[in-house]
Amino acid sequence: MSSRARKTPLRKTRTRARAEPRLARSPTRPRARPTAREKWVYLFDEGRGDMKDLLGGKGANLAEMTLLGLPVPPGFIVTTQACNAFLAAGNRFPEGLWEQELAALRKLEKRMGRSLGDPENALLVSCRSGAKLSMPGMMDTLLNLGLNDAVAEGLVAETGDARFAYDAYRRLVQMFGTVVLGLPGEPFERVLEEYRRQRGLENDAALPAEDLEAITRAFQHLIREKSGRDFPQEPLEQLRLATEAVFRSWNGKRARDYRDAAGIPHDLGTAVNIVTMVFGNRGEDSGTGVVTTRNVSTGEREMEGDYLSNAQGEDVVSGTRPTLRISALKERHPKLYAQLARYCQKLERHFRDVQDVEFTIEQGKLWMLQTRDAKRTAQAAVRIAVELVREKLINRKQAVLRVKPEQIDFFLHPQFAPADKQAARDRGDLLATGLNVSPGAASGVVALDADTAERWSKEEKKAVIMVRPETRPDDVHGMLAAQGILTSRGGRTSHAALVARQFGKPAVVGVSELEVDCEKRQLTVAGRVIREGDTLSIDGTTGEVFAGPLETVIPDLKDEYILELLRWADGFRTLGVYANADYPHDAERARQLGSEGIGLCRTEHMFFEKDRLPHVQRMILARTEEERDEALATLLPFQRKDFLGLFRVMDGQPVTIRLIDPPLHEFLPNHDVLLHDVTELETRLELLEGRHEAKGLEEKLAQKRSLLEAVESMREANPMLGLRGVRLGIHLPALVRMQVRAIFEAACRCTREGVHVFPKVMIPLIAHSNELRVEKELLEAEARAVMEEQGVEVEYQFGTMIEIPRAAIIADQLAREAEFFSFGTNDLTQTTYGISRDDAETGFLSEYLQKRILPENPFATLDQRGVGALMELAVRLGRQTRPKLDLGICGEHGGDPKTIAFCHRLGLDYVSCSPYRVPIARLAAAHAALTSS
Repeated sequence: MSSRARKTPLRKTRTRARAEPRLARSPTRPRARPTAREKWVYLFDEGRGDMKDLLGGKGANLAEMTLLGLPVPPGFIVTTQACNAFLAAGNRFPEGLWEQELAALRKLEKRMGRSLGDPENALLVSCRSGAKLSMPGMMDTLLNLGLNDAVAEGLVAETGDARFAYDAYRRLVQMFGTVVLGLPGEPFERVLEEYRRQRGLENDAALPAEDLEAITRAFQHLIREKSGRDFPQEPLEQLRLATEAVFRSWNGKRARDYRDAAGIPHDLGTAVNIVTMVFGNRGEDSGTGVVTTRNVSTGEREMEGDYLSNAQGEDVVSGTRPTLRISALKERHPKLYAQLARYCQKLERHFRDVQDVEFTIEQGKLWMLQTRDAKRTAQAAVRIAVELVREKLINRKQAVLRVKPEQIDFFLHPQFAPADKQAARDRGDLLATGLNVSPGAASGVVALDADTAERWSKEEKKAVIMVRPETRPDDVHGMLAAQGILTSRGGRTSHAALVARQFGKPAVVGVSELEVDCEKRQLTVAGRVIREGDTLSIDGTTGEVFAGPLETVIPDLKDEYILELLRWADGFRTLGVYANADYPHDAERARQLGSEGIGLCRTEHMFFEKDRLPHVQRMILARTEEERDEALATLLPFQRKDFLGLFRVMDGQPVTIRLIDPPLHEFLPNHDVLLHDVTELETRLELLEGRHEAKGLEEKLAQKRSLLEAVESMREANPMLGLRGVRLGIHLPALVRMQVRAIFEAACRCTREGVHVFPKVMIPLIAHSNELRVEKELLEAEARAVMEEQGVEVEYQFGTMIEIPRAAIIADQLAREAEFFSFGTNDLTQTTYGISRDDAETGFLSEYLQKRILPENPFATLDQRGVGALMELAVRLGRQTRPKLDLGICGEHGGDPKTIAFCHRLGLDYVSCSPYRVPIARLAAAHAALTSS
């Protein structure tokens, strides 16, 4: 399609904006003042920065920048309350809203000396979303509202720049079609692509005026063809429909997905910001950019961002045009760069945090369009918080609260093993290097669209790297499902970079050598074709992209900033932080990460070691007490060695040791496998009847039958509620006596060595106080006997796990015997809900979460209303009997920040979690103490 062939002139619409619009629901200007009591609309100079609930983050900050005297284009804000009222009324404006919006528009027109829709003196505005909490790109925006055929011609006459006028107009028509009318974006993009192809151009910025005029006509035709209505020529109708579209976008899929992932409430609503347009696409002395006042990938104190000359803001964040580093502005316009740097420093010091700033330069004049607290990587968040304290902008309490506990997890995310990376380079598997916008390492199969990424991740449980030319807000569900993100276009402030940093996803963007072919479902880089489903590895710390999977390692926590922040956190928290550790190397790692003790050592894990399992099986299958005692005597040195290692590592800290918990059949071969083996051997023997080879098989069959008979004798209909825990200890007292002997022999030896030990022996699965009494008497007698034999006195405690609802209900009775309680919330959740975790998490639980039957996975975040109520009861009853009763939690919930906050409120003494979650728990416990005081 040639531009010459499409030179039909635009419809000559000389109707002024004051004319009544054609549609039945078209807006009109009121003749009287609004009568509604509710104030729905605020001018910028009527608002303040502390009004984010009402004005949204963007609007409140625009108001604050106006008060600070920064060059902000004038405008007004339609409140978040108006959005909620609109949605509650079935997408209808509440009474008085439109009248107030028009009244604000009149004030804006008077201030600017221009009128919306006046071809000779036109005011153009943008319509931007802005919720209380930043959701970059998740809701809708429209630019250049007020343009129509007549105003476009008037703009050409006023500016003498037809290219500028029709570039602005085609953007409005395109946005109106996709945002307001909900049309797909691809037909519009195909038109642009065709014109670029004809001219041999890489981007839209070089298209001439006549092409842009023709593109505008083509876009109008697309709207008429696809929606059955014309692009509205009435500017007031554009404004009203745009306001409605932004309100509706609050409940769009991408916005809801983002809020779900970020934990943002769904009832906040979005404000609408109507802002006078300033234009970065008015020539080479114009431009636009997005900067952060510090490097939000590393935290370094330097301005970082992207810039484009002769462009509007969407060109920077969409990634559709290759951006320049902000240093390019310094080289081209040093005075403007210095002015921008001053404003950025002023904003950072005023808001006392790193800012994400959007700006536009229009023919040499700098305008500040937006500021907000910048999204940042976990590494940057920690460094920035610490350095802001050093700069005396915030205090330590504020610094600790500014870093989310979940962000600490990113310091311990896997990184590629250096040796494996070097081997990949030597093999030629380093494909390319792009911008390292979000650190971390990830390997996964290539998925070329968001839906595929989400399906492969959720349904097929694959690790996915989502690869796109550039990401758009509609891709957010795939980005959240992926392990990492890779794009061929985009800069450090592109949509992909922002979302990746927000959610801690490793990301590499702007890999220009990468050619993504979504139709052929493949990508080409460095002369190699990578098909969808093949494996890639990306290093978001270095920006490197590798073919195939790479080995990962867990890094050490050596960063000076995180160590300092955690020291501050330790000074605020009142909860102890222990670790679940079964082996000395686990305990050593836990201590390095700040653990103050072991809250759970699962002794049965030691029994599964290859050198021990045969002796455990021999003990289980013993036919006489003598055989069983012989097997236990063999196991005793192994157990003693385990405890020696733990006590030495944890010198001076408590070690809580849970006696054997699972049913014994778990230490034996699987019943179904044994049955299969027996059947197979029987069949082979029938075929070999009378032959010499049959003799060896007969012996093997006899062994398998004996083992199968033992397993069948132990089978239970519901093993989780069967012969395990204290019940097993009462049934086989010699087994738990051996464990206690090993504990106290190790404790006595360590004491003689000068190691300070404090064993806490935990008896699991108590349901009745008599169980605890009988078991404790037996075991404490064994402990006393060992100490008398060794001539050493050891400080110790006997206690129990609260993991059955009845145990919580009779906690006052249990506290007569128990010196400590440890809440085993994994089993307590299972027994309270009456569901098996293993079955639920691989079955119906995902459906329950998807359908919002359950708000959260109760095995990840503690159910405070149900399980928590039992814990609260147990705490109250237990301390009624024993005021100094030691209380902790050792289920996997112990590393969850929400659960930790609950444990703080409950008055527990400590939480215990896996070693790698200890730093998270330390910060979460500090948050709990600081926010509850």
